[in-house]
Amino acid sequence: MIHLTEMRKKRNMTQEELATASGVSQQAICSIEIGKRNNPGIFTLLKIARALRCSVYDLIDEKEGA
Repeated sequence: MIHLTEMRKKRNMTQEELATASGVSQQAICSIEIGKRNNPGIFTLLKIARALRCSVYDLIDEKEGA
């Protein structure tokens, strides 16, 4: 499970602001948040994490799939 919505809201960012800051499309961010895109690539997660000033580990649930 990706905790993107939670992290984005903690930073008081809209999807559009995150898209601009990360270079990831708003459509992709929306798809990740609603669970339509469950397995985004590592480079996508890195871009988003940098824009949110957090680690990739903060965005993912390590317990899932373990």
